[in-house]
Amino acid sequence: MFDRLSERFEEVFRKLRGQGRLTEKDIDEALREIRRTLLEADVNFKVAKDFLQRVKERANGQDVLKSLTPGQQVIKVVYEELVTLLGGSASPLRLSDHPPTVIMMVGLQGCGKTTAAGKLALRFKGQGRPPLLVAADMYRPAAVDQLQTLGQSIGVPVYTQPAGADPVAICREGVEEGRRTNRSVVILDTAGRLSIDEQMMAELAQIQRQTNPREILFVVDSMLGQDAVETASRFYERLSFTGCLLTKMDSDARGGAALSIRQVTGQPIKFIGTGEKLDGLEPFHPDRMASRILGMGDILSLVEKAEQAFEREQAQKMEARLRKEAFTFEDFLEQLQAIKKMGPLDQLLGMIPGVGKAFQGAQVDDRAFVHVEAIIKSMTMAERRSPQILNGSRRRRIARGSGTTIQDVYRLVKQFEAMQKMMKQMNRFKPGRTKLRLPFPQ
Repeated sequence: MFDRLSERFEEVFRKLRGQGRLTEKDIDEALREIRRTLLEADVNFKVAKDFLQRVKERANGQDVLKSLTPGQQVIKVVYEELVTLLGGSASPLRLSDHPPTVIMMVGLQGCGKTTAAGKLALRFKGQGRPPLLVAADMYRPAAVDQLQTLGQSIGVPVYTQPAGADPVAICREGVEEGRRTNRSVVILDTAGRLSIDEQMMAELAQIQRQTNPREILFVVDSMLGQDAVETASRFYERLSFTGCLLTKMDSDARGGAALSIRQVTGQPIKFIGTGEKLDGLEPFHPDRMASRILGMGDILSLVEKAEQAFEREQAQKMEARLRKEAFTFEDFLEQLQAIKKMGPLDQLLGMIPGVGKAFQGAQVDDRAFVHVEAIIKSMTMAERRSPQILNGSRRRRIARGSGTTIQDVYRLVKQFEAMQKMMKQMNRFKPGRTKLRLPFPQ
């Protein structure tokens, strides 16, 4: 996400940090580089111009130029203005005081609207708010089937009517069905078109009048850049949506749509799609996104993902085992499966300050997890609990059972033993009493 943009910002900041004092000329040169970076990222020209004007006014102030760390001060100004550009603060969905909360999904065909509706439904279900999906796209072939399949996979009911039914009536009756079955949220998956046309907008306006949605989310493909922003702007002129949901953000190395859409439409980004899986949906936090763009990581989002993946009791139980120095391959497998729930490994690394930059350009393969899992699952319980009994014949059997090589099994065992040793050292370390012995001269 935003790899190219982050890389260019890092180059600019490196030059600023390398200078003890800054002049207005130095700042102007840095701003020219930032301007080029934003335009290459397909940011709207007017948005880029206004952003740079605000940064220039603040960066040329005496508080910055005469500070002991002017380079850091300029970076701070860029960060703060970037947060403002992205919306300032998070804009959560507004829920109705009297359920169900009606959410209307709108957008052009092919933007990922139906999948986004499924992701949103799964999110509400996880929060203890039972949703209902309403299949109102009667134009795209198999659109209803797609939503039904998504609903079945996440255990959420889908309201449908026979082919040829009126979409406005489907939405109106779908909301009534949600109210009758005590659903907290009703999500309307409306039809998209290849372009904005009169028929499409008239139909959406009718649905809005008859269902009175609490939220209207405009779903847009982030990889379209300025085209996405232009479409959102034209759409908003005809139908005042309340927020945006950007899909395919995990594949967007430029970030032009995310940086422009709030300023152009005046409406906040509420969610971003971060993967093909149905749990790949994140609330949009401008401060966290600005931090990711500038290569500073996103620890808060990483902690939230960890809290969702690791249960408190499980973590306490693991801590007790570590204190007893009883960490086994079974424990390792349990932790591995929890990490997999947090999302793709390259996205997790990008949230750790400095680590994402260190792995920039590297291919982080999540399939390595699959191989490790297969090796551990091919072990007997005795072998998982006592890896020291793994002789040559046992390793050959495990390699055959897991579809890997003996060298792969040997490598995993050695890595696990090294990790056990490190954990024992950390466990013996008591502040003020015992010094941690490092495996190299101090």
